[in-house]
Amino acid sequence: MTDNLSTIDEIKDLHRFLTIIQNINVGIIVLDKQFRVHVWNSFMEVNSGIMGGKLNGKCILDFFPELSNSWFKDKVLGTFALEATIFSPWEQHTEIFHFANNRPFTGTSKEMYQNYTFIPINTLNGTCEEICVIIYDVTDAACSKINLQAANERLHQMSITDGLTSLYNRKHWQECLNQQFKLHMRNHADVSLMMFDIDHFKNVNDTYGHPAGDAVLKAVSATLKKQIRSTDIAGRYGGEEFAIILIDANKEAAYMVAERLRNAVAALVVDYEDLQIKFNISIGICTLNQDIESADKWLQNTDNSLYFSKEHGRNRSTLFSVNDTEETMNVHIPKPASSKR
Repeated sequence: MTDNLSTIDEIKDLHRFLTIIQNINVGIIVLDKQFRVHVWNSFMEVNSGIMGGKLNGKCILDFFPELSNSWFKDKVLGTFALEATIFSPWEQHTEIFHFANNRPFTGTSKEMYQNYTFIPINTLNGTCEEICVIIYDVTDAACSKINLQAANERLHQMSITDGLTSLYNRKHWQECLNQQFKLHMRNHADVSLMMFDIDHFKNVNDTYGHPAGDAVLKAVSATLKKQIRSTDIAGRYGGEEFAIILIDANKEAAYMVAERLRNAVAALVVDYEDLQIKFNISIGICTLNQDIESADKWLQNTDNSLYFSKEHGRNRSTLFSVNDTEETMNVHIPKPASSKR
């Protein structure tokens, strides 16, 4: 009688265990060393569309061939080899089982994000012949983290970007300048600084109004982006003044960029309401070298070159050299424009 009661209790325990396994809201898979499936609970059935009876005793790789050369297979083999529990969060891998998000109306992702735990199952004699894989649906937490990261990135971009031109703002650009100066002191790579402003910009604002002036600034920044490389660092330094760090550019290359930009701006016509606005820019350039002792001095030299351009006719590019004076400054004097602005 006692033996019968013991057997009944064991059956009850087994039934209770199986009920929990089948109804718990996580995926549970038991695999042997040949990747044959011995447990495939209802979570896996619902999300995969494959019933456990079809998989029982079969190799999971036959049903999910994408697992054959995957992170998942390596983790399974690693668990058998180490005989230790391995946990892996969703950030460390792309999803393995391509399950749809089961909360499509409230969720922000079409796919289910998953965490994994791999647990060795030892036999009574202590050998590991099977492992249990537990799959957690962490879509809500993952989406919240992703959205938070995206929001933080947007806030970061807003903090370093000029709202009107979408170039770097002065503070962040200045930090980039200091960093590039320090890099040059270590590696002596070519790097040049270019500054320009819009000639007679005050007249634009006074004649056409500040909204028209904003349209001009936007057009100039858009033209600037087209004339430089993605590795170059452009910023709005002041009201109508712009600054660009030209990476891997010696003085000849920097001068070519400056002239290309100057000519592109001269060809611009900004349409604002029923107005057509034309304008020019003046440019100063300084290529960094070992004789320039600080980032501030580099900036000052470039600004001096820009000032020289402004004081000697505007609509021109001036290249600074270490021993330049007002008389020896290397300047480009363009042909007089047909109309002055």
